[in-house]
Amino acid sequence: MNDLTGAGPARTRAFLGAGLVLVSCLSVQASAALASTLFDRLGAPAVAGLRQLCAALVLMVLVRPRVRGHTRQEWAGMVVYGAAMAVMNVAYYGAVGHLPLGVAATLLFLGPFVVAVASARTWREALLPAVGLVGVVLVTEPGGTVAWAGIAFGLLSALALACYTVFAQRVGRASSGLEGLAVSVGISAMLLLPFSLPAAPSVNGSDWGLVAVSGVVGVALAFTLDFRAVKMAGARVVATLFSLDPLMGALIGALALAESLSAPVLVGMGLIVSAGAAATWRAERLPVSPMPSSTDRS
Repeated sequence: MNDLTGAGPARTRAFLGAGLVLVSCLSVQASAALASTLFDRLGAPAVAGLRQLCAALVLMVLVRPRVRGHTRQEWAGMVVYGAAMAVMNVAYYGAVGHLPLGVAATLLFLGPFVVAVASARTWREALLPAVGLVGVVLVTEPGGTVAWAGIAFGLLSALALACYTVFAQRVGRASSGLEGLAVSVGISAMLLLPFSLPAAPSVNGSDWGLVAVSGVVGVALAFTLDFRAVKMAGARVVATLFSLDPLMGALIGALALAESLSAPVLVGMGLIVSAGAAATWRAERLPVSPMPSSTDRS
């Protein structure tokens, strides 16, 4: 039987990948809203490091990845992938600490937007992420006082997410199952130890519960879904579907803060969903390289 992450109709893989990205986006935004309650006391970098550590422990126990036997190229990919995770988490939480959730998610989307445009082979394909970006702008309703620190953090998170999107595909092709992901999350957690270890003594029992839930939902679950989605649909399609992040941010903000959605926001949501659906549908025409099995690695 063919593995859906490697063979089978491209459109089927794309639709399954789209569903995984949808759940991933919801997990990321919900966990960010949950973790943001700890920012004032612990700081965004410490919260990012602690939840990354929790996620790494969960994945190490569940996946039990091997450490030996990887090539230098595989290690390089996992290190860059893990570093991108670390930077993305710290920078995104820094942006959430200065900006509304929807605006921070919009800046984050600029990373995969660039990946999608750079990967497009025709001008028609490049229009899909462009439509998604227009929708993102409408959802966030730009204007008012500019928080430059938040924008700087947001742009840094976008750059990290672009690297994350590309290397998720590379690591996925070089490893079987979730082994590469588990090792990369472990590397990310180690890189953030200078932030997480000093803050650990200040975390009380209820805080640990928030950190654990945020780490499992926003990192272990979300990154696993992203990893599987990239293997199913490819980095370009998943990069376009990441435009759902701002949509989720706006919806969670509306539910949590009882904010009303204006007409431009509703139009923006429609554009984002349309761009994601179109990218998924057009994936039937895109060749997907077969995923190597564990016996194919050198």
